[in-house]
Amino acid sequence: MRQDTTELTVATRGQGLHDCTDAVRRWVEGTGIDSGLLTIFIRHTSASLLIQENAAPAARRDLERYFARIAPESGAYEHDDEGPDDMPAHLRAALTQTSLTIPVVGGGLALGTWQGIYVFEHRHAPHARTLALHVMGD
Repeated sequence: MRQDTTELTVATRGQGLHDCTDAVRRWVEGTGIDSGLLTIFIRHTSASLLIQENAAPAARRDLERYFARIAPESGAYEHDDEGPDDMPAHLRAALTQTSLTIPVVGGGLALGTWQGIYVFEHRHAPHARTLALHVMGD
């Protein structure tokens, strides 16, 4: 059994889904692990991780609009230290995921044909989001 770790930085352009599949895939393939399990963890409280549709941009736009409806920006929140998108960003992160687990098969990610790995940025401003990756296997 072998394991490897790294950190990746994903530069976001503001709110929305930011595809990081290729960067994660390249790193996993470079580890030489043929069969195992990858864990990805985002080290932030106002962004999250999703495995989502990677072909139809409309699916991602619909997802973004849905989260804007269920955690709207408004003056109704007590926590607004960093502006009106502060608390909605935390709510959206709480409703999604801070970590993902993906099987590694044949030296690559066992994602489905239309699946991609995304950082879901919940803040308006661009950020540099840090992902901690850990792969374990043979």
